[in-house]
Amino acid sequence: MDTFRELLACPTCAGPLAPDWSCRACGTRFEVEDGIPNLRLPGDGRTETVRRFYERAPFPGYPPRDSLQGLHARAERSRFARLIHSAIEADARIVEIGCGTGQMCLYLCRGDRIVVGADLARASLRLGAEAAQRFGLDRVQFVETDLLRPGLKADAFDVVLSSGVLHHTPDPRRSFARLARLARPGGTVVVGVYNTFARVPLRLRRVVARLSGFRVIPFDRVLRERRNEPARCEAWLRDQYQHPEEHHHTLSEVQGWFAENHVQYLRAYPSAVLGDEPDDLFTDAADNWWPEGWLAQLGWMFTLGHEGGLFFTIGRRV
Repeated sequence: MDTFRELLACPTCAGPLAPDWSCRACGTRFEVEDGIPNLRLPGDGRTETVRRFYERAPFPGYPPRDSLQGLHARAERSRFARLIHSAIEADARIVEIGCGTGQMCLYLCRGDRIVVGADLARASLRLGAEAAQRFGLDRVQFVETDLLRPGLKADAFDVVLSSGVLHHTPDPRRSFARLARLARPGGTVVVGVYNTFARVPLRLRRVVARLSGFRVIPFDRVLRERRNEPARCEAWLRDQYQHPEEHHHTLSEVQGWFAENHVQYLRAYPSAVLGDEPDDLFTDAADNWWPEGWLAQLGWMFTLGHEGGLFFTIGRRV
């Protein structure tokens, strides 16, 4: 636990934490339950609404009788998961912001890596911690905290990962600024948000779903794949079609966040360079020509739209 505590901080004053989970600087003491430190301060009304939303139905959840081998096999259906695993050093310090139930944390927890999974919703974190214990993984630590006042040490992580989270915060631009500070100079920032264009197919499906009282949701591949897993079906339906806070963004908008926070843009995934298929996510794209980027994003309606339109932007803190 001491190794993980060095990567955490008091959310009130950013001071270091003592072994009894008190802040060495301001004296505030924090509770630990089920092995999960509670470093979350009360949030604003919109943030609390999102937290309660995920407490009710943790996302994405685990299939019945899951195993570590099954989790790896499921993750590796995604080319992005395979690429990010191969890009991260074997001894990296990783934090996943908005880790949910922790599947990516557990997938990346290999070799000498240290992984911290942070989320607002304790119900989600508890599922992740239980799975880590069940799978015998001891180099991952889950933490309850809020990104806007994180219980995480600034400038401490080799890789800061956040997938599907910033677009559910009241102010994604401000949230990104907080997230970027967690990476050490030279560290990598990986952010996945809904794309304005790629989100269009799901927004159209959502109109039909709402008009039918959610009895009819056409062309949703994920719901079809999970039809024999009611709990995971409900989690997907709520997350994609009933979320109380949602934004969507263009690549150029996210690149602007990067520039404002001294994060050098490397590339997007899928690539915003037409015909490019990266083998290394942490290297520079061949170019960054804005007309090509807009054309690529239009194409994402067809390649990403069936799963909600999430794209990733990758950069290096300077």
